[in-house]
Amino acid sequence: MNMFSSKRRAALAMSAFLAFGAMLPAAAQTRGGVINVATASEVPTLDPMASTADLVGVVTQHFYETLYTFDAKWMVAPLVAESLPEVSPDNRTYTIALRHGISFHSGAAMTSADVVDSLKRWTRVAPRGKQIAANIDVIEAVDPYKVRIRLKEPYVPLMSLLAFNNSAAVVMPAGTPDAAPKMPVGTGPYQVREYKPDQYLQLVRFDKYAPRTEPANAYAGARKQYLDEIRFVPVSDVNTRIEGALSGQYDFADAIGSESIDRIKGKVTPFMLKPAGWSLFVLNTQKGLFANQKLRLAVQAALSMDDIMAASMGRKEFYNASGALYPEGYAWHTMEGVKGHYNLADPQKAAALMKEGGYDGKPVRILTTRAYESFYQQTLVASEYLKAAGFKVDLQVVDGATLFQRRVNPELWDMFVTASPFLPEPALIATLSESYPGWWSTPARKKAVDAMNSEADPAKRVKLWADVQKAVYDEAPWMKLGDYNSLAAKSNGLQGLTPMPWPFFWNAYKN
Repeated sequence: MNMFSSKRRAALAMSAFLAFGAMLPAAAQTRGGVINVATASEVPTLDPMASTADLVGVVTQHFYETLYTFDAKWMVAPLVAESLPEVSPDNRTYTIALRHGISFHSGAAMTSADVVDSLKRWTRVAPRGKQIAANIDVIEAVDPYKVRIRLKEPYVPLMSLLAFNNSAAVVMPAGTPDAAPKMPVGTGPYQVREYKPDQYLQLVRFDKYAPRTEPANAYAGARKQYLDEIRFVPVSDVNTRIEGALSGQYDFADAIGSESIDRIKGKVTPFMLKPAGWSLFVLNTQKGLFANQKLRLAVQAALSMDDIMAASMGRKEFYNASGALYPEGYAWHTMEGVKGHYNLADPQKAAALMKEGGYDGKPVRILTTRAYESFYQQTLVASEYLKAAGFKVDLQVVDGATLFQRRVNPELWDMFVTASPFLPEPALIATLSESYPGWWSTPARKKAVDAMNSEADPAKRVKLWADVQKAVYDEAPWMKLGDYNSLAAKSNGLQGLTPMPWPFFWNAYKN
């Protein structure tokens, strides 16, 4: 099922990255070379199941693989699986044939035993796996190259969950413990050679990799290993990332900030992903101040999303202050619940809600980071609006990895800033899960989300999504700030990159 309009599909498939300046035709692919990729923070874990941090998915997709993935039109496509599954008439049983000839980095052959054990681990370890675990009746091997998943009730987003690289259902060797492995062993085109935290993660070509035979198609199709080595280097300071890109130290620098566009243009290749996604504040509904719904609604009433987005993104071409969780052009676009809740900048209303909620003057602990400068600016502006309403604020500025680590402990924070790409399936939105930090778990959430996830008819699902968005605004477990466009920098000699939200470097080469 594809919930994008044809116009949106074409835009995402063909021009997600808008290059500034003329692009020369790509030269013939050449084998060899090393690239350095500057990331905005240290990767918090190398276990892709355990984290919903986008950076974890970006990095680990090079050495772990999922049964399915997404093509350039955001359609589910097979990866480790041989083909799309056979689905029973009642939409409860999925029978998945696996590809033959796939090897782990250890040299062992991959079979259904590994896939079954991995999927079971996913339901125990992964936030996204946990959200469906109670609905799974059986995960079993039919034969050495066939797996069966039987659900208790139909769950329409299952295929999208199995394809997603975030809190991902990757294939690991059978017997992998629930604790993160010290040395990742996957089936991907690259394997981990060395990991020095806060310095680099070194990946090298896996010579026994068995690529698919279909043409490359975004995350789907053939994954060619032209590069000898990929190094992911954490560089928390945005100016250092920019200078490194300009000097040639980094072949790719992520999250460089909209204000740097004029500085890099004509020297390296800048790319703007438009739209890239949406920024949001997540509130801790489990512990502390914002277990109180009135106080969450007070935050919602206090904030000016116009000012927050303007301060963090600069030029208007880089953002749009819109409360709809999906922008116009997506089938999921709706304004349900937005009016009266979004972009109010109303300190009097916020103060009244604080009084109703019995606010006692305890500081709001806000987690933020300068690894992504827009995050820092967003929390700075929000802090001033919260203070104007009467909240005390404790702004805690940490590095990106520390933010990822702290947010899983409900005792340590009240509010944190994050962002999400626009996802092809709303059920993939991390903050809808009860196990995602923030831990939104109410009858209204369950009723709205479960209704959408069990409905197979696309038109009905769109209407049910409107109910989910209304529940978000009514209960304020998190709040959208606005849509943003992202900017990265690439060396002129690095070719073969495909424009997608989570950059990948198989099929890339240097000339």
